[in-house]
Amino acid sequence: MEFETILERSDPPVRGYLHRSGAMKDALVLTHGAGGNAKMGLLVALAEAFVANGIAVLRCDLPFRQERAFGPPRPGQAQRDRAGLKNAVVYMRALISGRVFLGGQSYGGRQATMVCGGQPDLADGMLLLSYPLHAPGRPQQLRVQHFPELNIPCFFVQGTRDPFGTVEEMRAALKLIPGRTELMTVEDAGHDLGFKGKMKREELPGLVVKEFERFLKA
Repeated sequence: MEFETILERSDPPVRGYLHRSGAMKDALVLTHGAGGNAKMGLLVALAEAFVANGIAVLRCDLPFRQERAFGPPRPGQAQRDRAGLKNAVVYMRALISGRVFLGGQSYGGRQATMVCGGQPDLADGMLLLSYPLHAPGRPQQLRVQHFPELNIPCFFVQGTRDPFGTVEEMRAALKLIPGRTELMTVEDAGHDLGFKGKMKREELPGLVVKEFERFLKA
């Protein structure tokens, strides 16, 4: 497996880590949440699992994280973060001959859905980890306004103890998406899906890859 730092001088730039092994047909662009970065344990473990199954992965830092190492995105930065994700997909399409999928955890996943909602031909499918359906304790303020614009396959992974959206709330929200969807639940997991600090669910990455590939073939 090759592992290298990427620097693409676009605006916003594409920066992160590329996982690949020999000739790979398909690829996944994967990004982080508001409090993390491309080095998060869950993203690293998923990248290694995907590349072992023949799918190249670009773990990328969103533009707000490229600008500063800590802290959440500031108000008004989301549009630039979405532009960065678009550039990352375009970058991978230049390297890979097959399909390119887009996904991320929490904030990164939400921005990914907003990008694909406005540009349905950008990616061939989505992998959404711990989608932040609403802020904790505010279930009436759902972040689903763009869901009716998602016309591509969308695979969601949600912990059963995620305060940003219960399994029941997620299932109801997914009905708004015209594209094919599926919800994979992770028992007793919170928003971090069992990856917090040095803690990690060893079996989860492999299961996600297996279920995501099955979903795409259905």
